[in-house]
Formats: sequence, C-alpha cells, structure tokens
Amino acid sequence: MYKSSLKEEFHDSAKLHVTGRAVYVDDIPVPSNCLHILLGLSTIANGKITKMELDEVKKIPGIIDAITADDIKGVNDASPIFGDDPIFAEGDVYYNGQVIFGVIAESLEVAKIAIKKAKITYSEIPPIITLDQARNEKSLLCPPKEVLRGNFAAAIENCAHFIDGEISIGGQEHFYLEGQVALAVPRENREIQIFVSSQHPSEIQHKVANVLCLPFHNVSVEVRRMGGAFGGKESQANLPACIVAIAAQKTGRPCKLVYDRDDDMRITGKRHDFVSTYKVGFDKNGIIEALRIQHDMRCGMSMDLSGAIAERALMHSENCYYIPNVQFIANLYKTNTPSNTAFRGFGGPQGMLVMERIIDEIAHFLKLDPLMLRKRNFYADRQKSSQQEQETPYGQNVRDCVINDLIAKLEKSSNYQNRRKEINKLNKTSDAIKRGIAITPVKFGISFNKTMLNQAGALVNLYSDGSVYLNHGGTEMGQGLFTKVRKIVADTFGISSQSVKISATDTNKVPNTSATAASSGTDLNGMAAYVAASQIKDRMTAYLSQLYQCDISDVVFSSGKIIISGEEKMTFSQAAEQCWMGRVSLSSTGFYKTPDIYWDAEKGKGRPFYYFVYGAAVSEVVLDTLTGENRVIRVDILHDVGRSINPAIDKGQIEGGFVQGLGWLSMEELVYGSDGTLMTHSPATYKIPACSDSPIEWNVDFYKSDGNLEETINRSKAVGEPPFMLAMSVFFAFSHALASINKEYPSLDSPATAEQLYFKQRGSLQE
Repeated sequence: MYKSSLKEEFHDSAKLHVTGRAVYVDDIPVPSNCLHILLGLSTIANGKITKMELDEVKKIPGIIDAITADDIKGVNDASPIFGDDPIFAEGDVYYNGQVIFGVIAESLEVAKIAIKKAKITYSEIPPIITLDQARNEKSLLCPPKEVLRGNFAAAIENCAHFIDGEISIGGQEHFYLEGQVALAVPRENREIQIFVSSQHPSEIQHKVANVLCLPFHNVSVEVRRMGGAFGGKESQANLPACIVAIAAQKTGRPCKLVYDRDDDMRITGKRHDFVSTYKVGFDKNGIIEALRIQHDMRCGMSMDLSGAIAERALMHSENCYYIPNVQFIANLYKTNTPSNTAFRGFGGPQGMLVMERIIDEIAHFLKLDPLMLRKRNFYADRQKSSQQEQETPYGQNVRDCVINDLIAKLEKSSNYQNRRKEINKLNKTSDAIKRGIAITPVKFGISFNKTMLNQAGALVNLYSDGSVYLNHGGTEMGQGLFTKVRKIVADTFGISSQSVKISATDTNKVPNTSATAASSGTDLNGMAAYVAASQIKDRMTAYLSQLYQCDISDVVFSSGKIIISGEEKMTFSQAAEQCWMGRVSLSSTGFYKTPDIYWDAEKGKGRPFYYFVYGAAVSEVVLDTLTGENRVIRVDILHDVGRSINPAIDKGQIEGGFVQGLGWLSMEELVYGSDGTLMTHSPATYKIPACSDSPIEWNVDFYKSDGNLEETINRSKAVGEPPFMLAMSVFFAFSHALASINKEYPSLDSPATAEQLYFKQRGSLQE
C-alpha cells in the first residue's frame, strides 16, 4: 500500500499562477476565424414569449447569426439529471436572467451593439420568488425527503423540556475568480473539441453530444485548470459548453463564450437558501431525546442537483450528536429564480448549522456553556459504546469517531475556558463593545450520495528516458489535486515529482469520469493513479528480478535509483530503457471504486459514506453594538486530515474553506426583487470576504492520529469541504456576544450581517 514520502511539494502550477502565465480557457490562443457569443437574457421571471424579433440584430455588420432553441438538432436540455433545464427558453420563461437567444459575432464589441436591437415581448405571470410564496402556493418540485429513527411524536411527549424555533439560512454566490467560459472548435468528420471551465468533463461530453445528435466519441472535452469552482462548475458549465457547440456546428467555425460577472451571477444557480423549523425535547441535563427538523429549500426553476443536496442536508442534520428519536424532513420548493446547485458542502452546512443552533439555544435555556452540552450529546470516540448508540439516524455505524478527543485537545490548546470566563467578565462592564467566543464541531461524510459516481480512472505512461506522463479523471480548480496525484505517482516509482508530467483532464484519455466534487478527488483519482503506476512498477520489478536472478523483494525503487540485492545497479531512467528494450509494457490504466458503500434513497437508509472527517474551531469576535461592525479576533482550528499527503495544501484548504464559510455566515447576502431581478449581481453589490476580514490571529493544526481507519490512499482524509463548516464557530460567537445584552436567546439568521447584528440587539434593548 502507498505511503507518502515526507518531502513537501509545492503546487504544480504555483510559478505559473504567481507570474500570470497559467493558461485558463479564456487565455487559449484561438484561430483567426473564431467567433464570439453574447447571450440575450429574459427580463421577466415568469411568463411566455409571445414574440421574438431578431432580424434587426442579424443586419448589424459583423453579426454572423443569432441562435435560438430552433437551432438545436438534438435535445434542448443542459440539466445534469432530470431534463428540465432548457438551453434556450422555448416559449416559457422561468426566471429573470434565463437565456433566450445567443448572438454570434466577429467580435464581442459588435455583439454588444447588436443585442440591443432584439425585440422580445412577453405575457407575464406573477412569479414565485421567495420561500414564503412557494410554501403558500405549495410549489413543490418533488415529494418530501425524510430520514427517520425511533418515534419522535411519542418521545417528545415524555421530555422534561422542549424548544421550538426557526432559522433562516441565506444562499451564497460561488464567486469563482474565473467565470463560466467555453470554447468549441469543430474538427473533421463531425468531431468537435470543447475547452471549458468545468468540474465534470464527462457530463459536458454527454450533454454536448445529445444537443448535437452525435455519439460520445465525436465530442472531446479538455480541462487543464479552473480559476475556482466550489461546486458552481459541476452542472452550471453545461450551458455555455452546449451553446458554443451549437454555434460551432451551425457556423463551422470556432466559437467562444465568456460570461461577464453580471451575467454570470444572473444566469447561474447559488447555494440553496433554507428556512428550517425545529422542535427538540431534552432532559434536565440537556441530553437530547427527540428532535424534528423541517428544511424548506428554495431550489429555483428546476431540480438540478437539489435532490442529492436535500439528502446530504438530512444526513448531516445531527452533526456530531447521537439522538435516539429523529424526524428530519426536506421540502424542495420551486421558485422563479435560477436553479440552485452544488456548493461546497452540498447541503451539509445548512443541516449542521440548524443542529448547532439547537445546541446553542438549549445551552442558553439551561444556562450552560454550550461546549458542555455538546460533550454530553457527542457520539462516543471509536467503539467505546454500543453499536446502536453509534449509529446515525440513516443507519450508518460511526466507527471512526474522534470528536471527543479532538475537542478536548482543542479546548486545552486554545485556552477556551479561561478566555470564555474573561469575555463574560468583560461583557458585564463594557457597554458598547461586546465580545463572544464559541467552539463548534464538524462531522462530515465523504463519498458521493449516488454510489455509481464513486469511481475513477487514470492513465500512466512511462517513457524510455524515465519521464512519466500522467492523466486522470479529476479536475484541477486550484485545490491542489494535480499536485497530490502527481506526488502519489512519483512516490510509487521512487522518483521526484518533477519527473512526472500531469496533463489536462481529457475525455479522450480517461473516459466515463465522475465530477471532481464531494471532496473525493484525491481519494478516487489518487488511488486510480496509484493502481496504474503500481502495475508498471510490478512489471519492471518482475523483469529486473529475472534479469538479475534475484527475488522480487530484492528490487527496490528509491530516490531515482534501482537497488538490487542491496546494491545500486542503475538509475530509474536506465531501468526504464532496459525494460523497454526487454519488451515490457510501460503503459497502464488504473481503476478504483470506493468499497462498502450503498444508499437506499426511498428508505433514507444505508452506508452512503466511506468515512467521516472531523474537526473543530474556536472563534473569538468583537462587536460594536452601536454600529453592528465586528471583527474576528482569533481562530483556533484542529482538523482531522488523516495521514496528510501534502500538509501545505491541506492547511491552505482549511484556511480557505473557513474564510469562505465566514463569508456565507456573516456578510454574503443575495437579494432578489419582487420581479425576480437579482439585485446583488456584481462585486459592487455583493460582499465577499477580503483579506482584512480574515482572523487577526490564526492557529491551524492537524489532529494527530494513525491515519484514516479506512484504506484510503496514504490513509489520508478529504479536506475540500469539511473545513467550510468550521466557520459556524464565528456565527455562534456572535450569539454569545449578543446574549450578554438581553436575557432572551438572540435568534440570529444567516448571514449575520452588521445590519442584523445591530438591529437584533437594538430590538432586544427596546423590548
């Protein structure tokens, strides 16, 4: 089994990034005859197109054509699953900003002039924009989803105490630095090549093929890198890819589409916003005995990935706590807004936030430190209690739990107890400035909800000079996946990473791939690449042992050398050449599928996750009650990464995920007008965290262990999504600060913006 070398590796594109030489899709040199596309968007949220006049558009010099649904030879659909997301609106319009037509021009400047000549008339229907409207209209996309255990109704009647409440959880714009972009280049024999910024090249291949009425093998899709994605390029990249493909097929010329930031934010889906109601029963010590949570989700105009997101929200609604009687329900509401989609955490953050809110509110009710209450309700570490007590509400045994030990270590290293006492003391004497501190845990399941997606392939070619060419099905979006997988292959051969060239993800090289999502990129693709490299190494070892008349175990690959029977015989490159001369195959494909996982969506039961990732954060904030302004003073994080393949990259993911979570919970606010117009559609109106919003003091450390209990690559654990939820500690630190002002529990909604923090405590004071 693979074990990572201790040598630290920098990001494979680090020098290109900092020098500005990294090539993204918009940087790819295009042929001189390349055409540019600009999209015409709906200005209403619900209704029908009664007339569309594009003749004046086509008359403008430099305009090649205008394309609509009528130009699609195949299926007018860009959805990932359900066939309910048209590329171009076809009669009906479902949201403000929906794509209606595209202008194909010699230049983008000409297209901007021509698009204003389009005349679209509509027959409007009152739209459903808010969750309240959707609930009143019973505008459900599908039947409710449930996860159940025990008997909530009976158990709640016997509880000493109960609390009910509601929390509104806002959505979030992905705000990747590189927007949606696609380039289509027609080739001979009806072949077409797509360059696109996408987390899922195979899905792009399939959608384009269906749109153009082509077999999959006629469509090749290449992704070298993305400038961020966060889930926003898992299904949302389908639309621009399909549009450039349609235009290229019609004109016979390369076609390119780049969303500007305003259009990107208007067209694409976001993180789902929730309104979650809850009722919880508990005893005098705060032990939770019965819990009901109903998540009402704003899904937008189509299903997209909302079903799987709802399931993951339900499967994370208990977070780190064992609760014997559970009723978790998710309602998926259709609204006349863009179809919400995957976003880092995929429903998990919303589910966890409600659970942590419940813990915080119970602690306030019982006048306890929330940490004490958390400890009383945690799953036990590893197998220190019965199997039944370690089973999640959906039936998975929590056999790898380390949260109690991890929290104990963080509590001590962060000096949490003394700091909380000092803050409580300070808040009693300070009128305007209040402080708050909170510690929150994370338990996040790793694997795709849909079992079939948990597979990956890789291709490794070893050339006779000792250099290695590597390709796999994962995509690089800045998270360092390529760097990790390259290191795995290099370590397998006992050579430096510089000897391994990792190439763009390409559907022609590794077919039928899954999206790089669900934090599973390294688990899946790293293992597939290891399998491929190991097969070549085994062939070389067998040949060399025969050549030198020794046992296979006597052939060792180390530091670019081949050691045979304890004696250095040759360099790795010499061994490669010798094996080639001996007619040994030096090319191999590798395949990996995650074992021992299954999920019954109808019953809400199974083992959907291969393992869990654990972590916790302590955050301290300061709040000016006169203005609502606030700062995160200090953050201490202890996170379980298993046996890290690349500690620097893992630490970067932890810090980056935390800051993005901080933005979601404290400042990023999506505002829609009553007509469905996105009011916060640009950097001028939508606030994301800046460098100055990062914690003043950072303390980030890895939880020390023997590695993952499950047999992952290097016994490592995923680190893409779990750190995002660590930012919940900031949200509840705000609650702690506000609790010092009034006896009532400060029922914050998310995001806890400066305005909300100001009005929340002002309202309490007036009461």
